Amino acid sequence: MKKLLLFGFFALTVGSTQAQSVYLSLDSCRNLAIANNKELLISQENINAARYQHKAAVTNYLPKVSLTAGYVRSQRQVQLLNEETRDKLGQMPTMVSALQSELQAKAQAMAQAMPQLAPLIQSLSTTLAPIGSALANVGPNILEAFNTDNRNMFGGALTLLQPVFMGGKIAAYDKITRYAEQLATTQHITGMEEVILSVDQAYWQVVSLAHKHQLAQQYLALLDHLENDVNKLIDNGFATRADGLSIAVKKNEAELTLTKVEDGLSLAKMLLCQICGIDLTSDVKLADEQSDSLEVAPESAQFDMQTAFDNRSELKSLELANKIYKEKINVARAELMPQVSFIGSYLMTNPNVYNGYQNKMKGSWHVGVMLTMPIWNWGEGIYKVKQAKAEANIQRYKLDDAREKIELQVNQSALKVNEAIKRYNMSVKNMDKAEENLRTANVGFREGVIPASTTLEAHTAWLQALSEKIDAQIDIKLTEIYLQKALGILDLNHSTH
Repeated sequence: MKKLLLFGFFALTVGSTQAQSVYLSLDSCRNLAIANNKELLISQENINAARYQHKAAVTNYLPKVSLTAGYVRSQRQVQLLNEETRDKLGQMPTMVSALQSELQAKAQAMAQAMPQLAPLIQSLSTTLAPIGSALANVGPNILEAFNTDNRNMFGGALTLLQPVFMGGKIAAYDKITRYAEQLATTQHITGMEEVILSVDQAYWQVVSLAHKHQLAQQYLALLDHLENDVNKLIDNGFATRADGLSIAVKKNEAELTLTKVEDGLSLAKMLLCQICGIDLTSDVKLADEQSDSLEVAPESAQFDMQTAFDNRSELKSLELANKIYKEKINVARAELMPQVSFIGSYLMTNPNVYNGYQNKMKGSWHVGVMLTMPIWNWGEGIYKVKQAKAEANIQRYKLDDAREKIELQVNQSALKVNEAIKRYNMSVKNMDKAEENLRTANVGFREGVIPASTTLEAHTAWLQALSEKIDAQIDIKLTEIYLQKALGILDLNHSTH
């Protein structure tokens, strides 16, 4: 039962390990790194933000329509008549009534004194009665007419504003935001190039260590075979124990080297996994790691400096920044120029005074032209223009400095390519000699004409020559990538190996 459980556990472990195995080519590593790199994701969002900012800037050419509404509650209402006048107008009905009573009493007295005038007096009283009633209502009517009742006020306005001439500010902002969108794109490309460069470095580092791991295993196998042969010679008296101890020491060193290479290979794969955004514990197998030898086609560096000036994303970014700062000069200069706008609106209020004072919502439309012209600001606008010009000059100097540094970088990268080719050619010659030397030493050792120490030296020389050849091959791969990046022709979509 225990054996069955152990077997089941072993099967699950193997299955889990196999599930974590990831087979990658250089292309897939690049694609994974680009897809999972957080800085590239941020720069992509910067492109989106710049695009929307440009679209927002374009809307400044178009008329803007806005709606404004409001309500105000006041503690006290506005009184157009003072308190004394209001009191007099409020007392008019009483005064008119008293006057009418007095006139009626006098009219009755006159009618009694002069009966012949009674009909006339009665006729006058009948005629003046409506006039008296009208006069009695004059005061309250006036008070009512002057009652504002403005404690509850409502208002609203629909406004249209169309810029006519803004001193070139709108056009400058349009260009600035368009350049900013292009700048975000070139910065994204620069980030992609840096990611690809880091991926290639990590990838070829893993490939180099993988081949050196194979080399260390081969060297250790050779030492094992040599140790067995020397032990047989020692047993037969044809070799000394010193020869055996020398080989044992070399074998221990080879085992230690193999352990270091295995540790370095594990760390290099973890770094590659981290760059690609996959699990660090994944069992990564690279396409070039499985090949028997690294194939290279060394070619001398050929380049045109104008290619770098035309294609380097860093230069494009600086050129766009230079254009942006030139437009900022126009923005600062626009503050010194007159600005003309067309304005139209429809205004509604409650209360309104379009037909006397009414507690109703009424409105009217208005159209006009608005001119803003700065007259005197103590030179503030001029100073801002000079500041913008100074900042534009800074960007121009940065662009010139970047051109000089890129020219130096391209030449250095080309020299490194040619140097790597020379090292590779020398390593190939040294490898041929080391292999021939190892073959001769092995034959001589088996024939008994070459001592074990000489054979051991031949093994060591073969190991060093093959290690240098691997380094030279990796160096060619990387220097080609460096030159392509320096020229701005690094393929962002396909691998270059």
